[in-house]
Amino acid sequence: MLALAALLWAGFAIVVWAVLGGHTARFDTALLRLPRMADGAAQGPGWMLEMVRDVTALGGVLLRNVFALVGVGVAAFVLRWRGLAVWLFVTVASGWLVNSVMKYAIARPRPELVPHLAEAGGPAFPSGHSFNGAVVYVALALAFAPCVARASVRHALITAAMVLAMLIAVSRIWLGVHWPSDVLAGWLGGTGWAVLCASAFHPSPRGRDAARA
Repeated sequence: MLALAALLWAGFAIVVWAVLGGHTARFDTALLRLPRMADGAAQGPGWMLEMVRDVTALGGVLLRNVFALVGVGVAAFVLRWRGLAVWLFVTVASGWLVNSVMKYAIARPRPELVPHLAEAGGPAFPSGHSFNGAVVYVALALAFAPCVARASVRHALITAAMVLAMLIAVSRIWLGVHWPSDVLAGWLGGTGWAVLCASAFHPSPRGRDAARA
């Protein structure tokens, strides 16, 4: 877990270096225009755009925090694993703080290359939806994985959380509110933060038997 966290944060550091050095312009421009037609409208039928907006909402402030609070409540009052509840709350809250500090420290403007298809404000890098969505959903998966007896199910749960976070990141590009490098950094950093917190501070697996019962 610690090696995975180091790998993810190394990837994040490389993206930060590339963005600050101006090395991502061609990559960002090409991918941002990919899901758009010549007039800037989104490709595909209207229902596809609505699906993208639904996916991006999962990384928004309201829904991701609702899921996080439900997870904290389940850990504290259903499983009665208070250490897990505290770990989950601290992981999510500290991840939000880390993302916010980096956003305003780097202060990258949002793209104006294509029309925005959703409301968005504040600095662009790293993407808050991507970073915080990854922190919340990956942390939830890591929090409750010890409650599952089968290793294959635990791995599937964690993989599904990472894929969901990746879909949220891609949706921000589709809506035109983030450069691709914003969301790549967000996914790497958010996933890396959840994994780092799990490797360093996750409560002891001694609670597994009680949780399963």
